Amino acid sequence: MIAYVLGRLLAAIPVLSAVAAFVFLLLSLVPGDPAVVIAGDLATPEQVEAIRRSLALDRPLVERFVTWLGHMLTGDFGNSLFSGIAVSELIVQRIEPTLVLALMTIVIAVTVAVPLGLVSAYHPTGIVARLTMAGAVLGFSLPVFVVAFGLVYVFALGLGWFPVQSYVPLSEGLAGTLHSLVLPAVAVSFLYIALIARVTRAAVLEVLREDYVRTAHAKGLAARLILTRHVLRNAAVPVITIIGIGFAALLGGVVVTETVFSIPGLGRLTADSILRRDYPVVQALILLFSTVYVAVNLAVDIAYVLVDPRIRY
Repeated sequence: MIAYVLGRLLAAIPVLSAVAAFVFLLLSLVPGDPAVVIAGDLATPEQVEAIRRSLALDRPLVERFVTWLGHMLTGDFGNSLFSGIAVSELIVQRIEPTLVLALMTIVIAVTVAVPLGLVSAYHPTGIVARLTMAGAVLGFSLPVFVVAFGLVYVFALGLGWFPVQSYVPLSEGLAGTLHSLVLPAVAVSFLYIALIARVTRAAVLEVLREDYVRTAHAKGLAARLILTRHVLRNAAVPVITIIGIGFAALLGGVVVTETVFSIPGLGRLTADSILRRDYPVVQALILLFSTVYVAVNLAVDIAYVLVDPRIRY
């Protein structure tokens, strides 16, 4: 198992290296002079030159990359061109809402989708299976912002159960934080419930055709034990994969949801930084999201070994 984990760690190094090179070159890929683009059309030559010096654009490319990489490894992402605040400080300020929203969304999605997929596979012609498949199609078809506005109209404006736009920090109480994120978490979870339910159903259907499942039924084992001890565990690899990828995608893919509900998270910070051409912030966020993807994939690979001993060997 140790060799397996080390192999996955070594495989992540080239990926992160390629991402770091791309993030660094992001500024050089901007058409024209990046300093002029960032400064805007009304900037004076002195302002353009100040931006060029602050971004070290007056130095050779290789020297800039070595210096930039050294700063990245020490956690120094520079300062925001718009606010002047350190990029690392901005990320720390915004990471809590995004992380709580992602965790809450994936918990809701897994709690609802896995049982639905399991039941719909065990009774493929039942009413639960039909409703699950119909709901999955609906979940794939509806954009997140449509679901979000619908939930706001019904549960916030109509019934008044939840706030329309707000976020309560964890420092003010966990209950208030969860209450403020119920609507955005449910809105985002629609897609992931559909995705996880379909993957779970397909994986369980495949396992149910195996000989050892028929043998377990022939021995008189209860259906609940067969599903939990034999079927679900052997069908867990694709389910774990989609859950891991979904959680990683949530951290960087909640731009629309955070904008609709005015949540001050990383997604909204990314959108604002792109519109303002705040390249140090954009570079740091891309590098952060890529690192999270790699880390989650590594965690998923390790989880494979725990649920399926065949991978270990």
